[in-house]
Order: sequence, then structure tokens, then C-alpha cells
Amino acid sequence: MYRTIDICAGIGGIRRGFELTGKVINVLSAENDKYACKTYQHLYNENPMNDITTDDFKDLVRNVNYDILLAGFPCQAFSAVGKKEGFEDKLRGTIFFHIAEIIKSTRPKSFLLENVEGLINHKKGETFKIILDTLINKLHYHVIGIEKQKDLYGNEKSDFFLFNRENIVLNARNFGLPQNRPRIYLVGFNREKYGSKLDKICFNRLPQKREKPPIYNSLKDVLELKADLKYYLSEGYLETLKKHKTSQESKGNGFGYMVVNKPEIKEPISNALLATGGSGKERNLIHDPQEDIGGIVIKNKKTPINNEGIRLMKPNEWGKLQGFIGYAFMGEDRDKFSFPKDVSNTQQYKQLGNSVAIPVVEEIANKIIGTLDQLEGNHEN
Repeated sequence: MYRTIDICAGIGGIRRGFELTGKVINVLSAENDKYACKTYQHLYNENPMNDITTDDFKDLVRNVNYDILLAGFPCQAFSAVGKKEGFEDKLRGTIFFHIAEIIKSTRPKSFLLENVEGLINHKKGETFKIILDTLINKLHYHVIGIEKQKDLYGNEKSDFFLFNRENIVLNARNFGLPQNRPRIYLVGFNREKYGSKLDKICFNRLPQKREKPPIYNSLKDVLELKADLKYYLSEGYLETLKKHKTSQESKGNGFGYMVVNKPEIKEPISNALLATGGSGKERNLIHDPQEDIGGIVIKNKKTPINNEGIRLMKPNEWGKLQGFIGYAFMGEDRDKFSFPKDVSNTQQYKQLGNSVAIPVVEEIANKIIGTLDQLEGNHEN
């Protein structure tokens, strides 16, 4: 069994993807959002409340025997005060800096880092270049799908990197989930430990699709129709969304609400679920008409329910779109995923939107473990 540590853990989606391989055990977790920690403890019977930016936690990690570091780290602003500053100065104050510190001091065999697709273009690509420079040149890891650019004489340029976007960006819709969710996945192996063995591995790009049958063929298989009335938009709210979309379209923008399961769409998929703001919900509205509900006044809505049958997705539906519900926690007789009873719907949306599509991670985990087996010469690890 390989040992993982799960940092910037959220509610443990990356951890669960690795656990589904049946070949890992998680030995340490870290998350500092108290609501996410509550759900994590509910799911794994382990409180992950740790702050990875502290010396205490870094000392703790140094005393933990582990093989693979997992982290879904946030994209923060990276400082760049001069052309000759060291990588620590460029990264200081970011979560990635602390992850890099942990990798440097503990030298895991491998890591998986996950982030939003926009990281590639953040600050005109400078942020991503700093990250790759850190992982490849400073920490001496082989990162899957990334090559150093060569000059006319075939010599590698230390800080110029080549990659095809599809080799490091994976979309949940190709892994059995009807959600358009592109995310960056950086997979690294310890070059100081494995050396030239890494030149012979078969793992040179991330898996492009799920090997097993789809979990859901379309959004239709995810939706739980005839929803509770509390999920339906009020008439006033829907009108506000319509006016905003019209205003944006007049400016040439494509922003605005979306109904993702319009009857004319044969195989609908959702837009990406988001942890912050309302746009993750507003761009994933559902057409779910019920007889005689239009005009009903319910608690906490300033105006009556709309007449078009338009509602928000339910947290349960978000759970399915991320692979938590109906897949990753299935037991022999029931689905074992649930939230603690006192976790609000608002927190459920946030926690699911902030997590990962578990089947994507599962496929990557299988590749990492297979490669480690090859590198370690242990095909029955």
C-alpha cells in the first residue's frame, strides 16, 4: 500500500479518488475551513483541521512516512518584485510556497496538484512558469506532460517549458460525468530518487478519458425532478437575471444565466460547478415544471415562484456531478455519502463546488500507482 497525505483537502475528493484504487492509505490530512472539516470528519472519521502554513504542521509532516502528496491548492497572486529574486521570494505568501516547502523537506515519491484551468494564463503565464520552474528546476521533479524547451544545439533551457494543454488539463465530461469542468492536474515524480528510470516510464500524458462505462450518460440521469418548491426561482429573481443577460449581450458578452436542460438539448451537460458567488448556480438552472406552482408565495422569497418552472440545482445533484453521490462512496447495500445534518445547503454547494470530480482523480491515481510500481520494481505493491 502507498501512503498519501491530503493537504488543502476540502472534503476529501482527491483522497477518495486515490482510495478507490484500493492501493493507498491516507496518513495525514490538512484543511483549515471549519465547515469543510466537519464534513471531512463525518466522511472519514478524521478531523483534518491543520494549517499548512505553520511551522508546527511542517514539523509534523517531516515525521510522517508517506509516498504521495495530494493538494488542491488555491490560485493566489504571486509576487514578482524583480528579475533576479529567488523562487522563495516569488512564491512567498502563497499556499503554493508552503506546499513547495513541504515537498522540499519531505521529498515524496510523487505528487498530484490540482487547480483551475485559468492558472495557465494567470498574469500572462508568469504564475504557471514560476510553478513549473519550482517543481522541475528547484525541487527536481519530473512533471508529466511538461518538457523543457531546447535551443538550436539541443540543450535544455532551464526556464522555458513546452506542453500541450490537453496533456495537463482534463475535463470531467470525458470521465463519465455530464459536467463541463476543465481543471489542471500536475503529476510529479521524484527525479532525485528515480533518476534515469523516469526516462523509461510509459506515463507521458494524463489519461484522456474514463476507461470504464460512463457513470451518467447525460444530465437527465442526474436530475431529480419535481423538486421541493424552495429551489424554484422567484418571479422577480428570474426577471433580474433576464435583464442582466440582455444587458451583457448588448455589450457583446456571453455572460448570464443558463438553463442547461432545455427540452431541445438531447444530451445536456452542466456548466462547471463553482464554490464562490451565485454564478455556479445561475449558469446551471434547471427546467423542471410542475403543475400549478407558478405564482405560489413561499417563505424567504420576496415575489411568487416563476411560471416557467425554472429552479436551481439541488446539492444532491451537484454531489452526483462531482462523483460523490452515486459513485465514490457506494457500499454493497447503499450510498454511504452524506453531509452532517447541521451543514447548510449554502455550505453544501460551496464544498461540492470547491472539490474535484472524483472519477478524474481515480484515473490519474491508477496511472500514478502503476508508474510507482514500475519504478519501485514492485508490481504487487
